[in-house]
Amino acid sequence: MRDMEQELHHERLDRKDVNADLTRQHKTMQTDMTVKVKRLGGEAILLREQLAQCQEELRAERKAHEQLQQEKDTTIADLQNKLDNMETNYEKILHDTLDSLTSQLAEARLRWEQESTVVHQEYKELLSDFGLNSLDI
Repeated sequence: MRDMEQELHHERLDRKDVNADLTRQHKTMQTDMTVKVKRLGGEAILLREQLAQCQEELRAERKAHEQLQQEKDTTIADLQNKLDNMETNYEKILHDTLDSLTSQLAEARLRWEQESTVVHQEYKELLSDFGLNSLDI
């Protein structure tokens, strides 16, 4: 019976040791888990802050991009307007120049016709002075 009591006592001690070991392991795991939860909570807060900052930067970049695009569109429209005005002005200059040239050519033609008539008349008179008829020649 003593053996059985000693065996029972050893079993109780073993159970107590196992219980103590399991309790220690549980507390260690619980402490580790608490540390991990706190670390992950801190990382989550940091990541949320980074996300908010990135979203703000993205909004700012989009706004800057839209403003730049609007400025480009305005510049393009202004340049197109200037180009259209220049085209109209050059077209007017070209038409005015061609009209002036046509007018000058018409004046030159009249002058040449008058001069040729005068020269023709002078030669006709000169031929007549020599007794020649211009129609006979």
